Amino acid sequence: MNNNIDAYTIAFYNIENLFDIKKDPLTKDKDFLPTSQKRWTLKRYQNKLMKLGTVIPQIGNEDNQIAPIIIGLAEVENQNVLSDLVNSKNLKEENYKFIHFDSPDERGIDVALLYKPDIFKVTHSETFSVYLQNEKGEQDYTRDILLVQGELNNDPINIIVNHWSSRREGVRETEFKRIASAKVVNSVIKKVKNENLKAKIIVMGDFNDNPNCNSMLLLENESGLFNPFKTVWSRDNGSLSHNFQWNLFDQILFSTNFFDTSNSKLVFSDAKVFNSKFLTQLDGKYKGQPFRTFVGKKYKGGYSDHFPVFIELKPS
Repeated sequence: MNNNIDAYTIAFYNIENLFDIKKDPLTKDKDFLPTSQKRWTLKRYQNKLMKLGTVIPQIGNEDNQIAPIIIGLAEVENQNVLSDLVNSKNLKEENYKFIHFDSPDERGIDVALLYKPDIFKVTHSETFSVYLQNEKGEQDYTRDILLVQGELNNDPINIIVNHWSSRREGVRETEFKRIASAKVVNSVIKKVKNENLKAKIIVMGDFNDNPNCNSMLLLENESGLFNPFKTVWSRDNGSLSHNFQWNLFDQILFSTNFFDTSNSKLVFSDAKVFNSKFLTQLDGKYKGQPFRTFVGKKYKGGYSDHFPVFIELKPS
């Protein structure tokens, strides 16, 4: 069935606060209500769905025959917004299904996975919590880590989706949180490899750290992963911009058996930031940066404050 597909795109996208317009009594979602300062109305929500629905099928290299078959997402509020997204006008015909679990994050944002069920057959999914404490010794809740197992091109693969703690209180001050997340991912990988030593593993996410940071090196070194985004990141290329400097917090790493042309049915061929011109600010001082939905409380009506990233796997 898939023999005529010459490359599979696997992507990750932080979609900047995809919230519905209803109040959730269990989370701090008051910024994303029609009555809030941000005035998050039905019209704005629908515009966001329409915008994201335009981007997702295009992620990948220009010569790709099909939309990404797997896309990890960060900053989704709940199942409702995912259902609205996959059923939105521009995405409906792609027939995506999704995997999502509610996590204990205080803002109520989670990770999720979109996938094409006719190509990627999901066999198992579960989440893992990262236990953190604040300076008062109280538990500090963050996003869970999502593991999805399935078969692609008759090859079993394991996908781990992440959205690690932000740098808001300072890079050094918050580093321990991202190190804690890296350790959880390493333990998940260990568990997967205990079941199958030759397991194929893909780790994707918004790590809130760049490829050269300690947390990312811990993932690479302890779990024997390859990070192609180390060489993608440069002064002029990243997935988000802060103070006019490019960061590459969004990355996809994988086990080195994706290089094994003789034993693998899927072989790594490419890794890129998807920064097509239509996703960028076209003019002004932020020209070339991601065209965002909001800057602070100011509505801009764009896509997201991050660009998507992707890798390409070729059937061998």
